[in-house]
Parts: sequence; C-alpha cells; structure tokens
Amino acid sequence: MKAKVHVTLKNGVLDPQGKAIQHTLSSLGFDGVNGVRQGKFLELDLDETDAAKAEAALVEMCEKLLANTVIEDYDIELIS
Repeated sequence: MKAKVHVTLKNGVLDPQGKAIQHTLSSLGFDGVNGVRQGKFLELDLDETDAAKAEAALVEMCEKLLANTVIEDYDIELIS
C-alpha cells in the first residue's frame, strides 16, 4: 500500500521561506502570486494491507517524526 503525506505550516505560523519564494517569483515577473506557503510532501511504501492499521501507523509516524505538530498540520492519503 502506498501513502502520501502532506505537511504544511499551520495558519498563523510565519512562513519566511514561503515569503522568499513569493518575492523571487515576483522578481522573475510572476506578479499575480499573492501568497506562498511551503511544506513537505512524502510518499511511503507500506507492507500493511489493512487500511485502518496503515492509517493508524501513519498518524503515529506523523506525530512522532514527520510533522512538528506544534506548528505543522498533516494530511494523509492512502492509495491501494
């Protein structure tokens, strides 16, 4: 089973890297970009075949390592 995990900064958390990307896009002539929030995207290959167990394991992975839950949110997508 494959899983996709998106980790993004929570709303209200300053994103200096996103601001730098937005500024650089503007300097390259892309003036229509009003905001950028950057994050992480991870793809995982799992041996687990039970979706509920896989999701539980992924939540634990995110809570313990993949996301800093104080300032980041995460979204999990399972692909059979």
